[in-house]
Amino acid sequence: MPQEVSVSYQAVKSKVYRLIDALVVGEKTEAEVQESIRRWWDLIHPADRPIAQKYLLVVLERSCLALDAVEKGLTEATDHGMPRPSESAKALKLVGRMVRQNTLSPPI
Repeated sequence: MPQEVSVSYQAVKSKVYRLIDALVVGEKTEAEVQESIRRWWDLIHPADRPIAQKYLLVVLERSCLALDAVEKGLTEATDHGMPRPSESAKALKLVGRMVRQNTLSPPI
């Protein structure tokens, strides 16, 4: 019997933050994080995927806003003028596209 995965907001946020932390501290590579998300997504019941997608995109959007705020605060604190363009919006679009593609893909 397949394992059930919680798709509550807190569960999704926890999953994302654990993966971010693993990447930051060097426990996982970007490819490993991507594979982890793919495996997690496959464990979510198809009927639960729309809410999981909603929560995932909310968590990613808020995380990107937090990273942008940190970057802006650091730039202002160090007086290095204009910050470089943030990649967070691009990353959010890519993740959103990946989630949408998986949502639309027929089950195997």
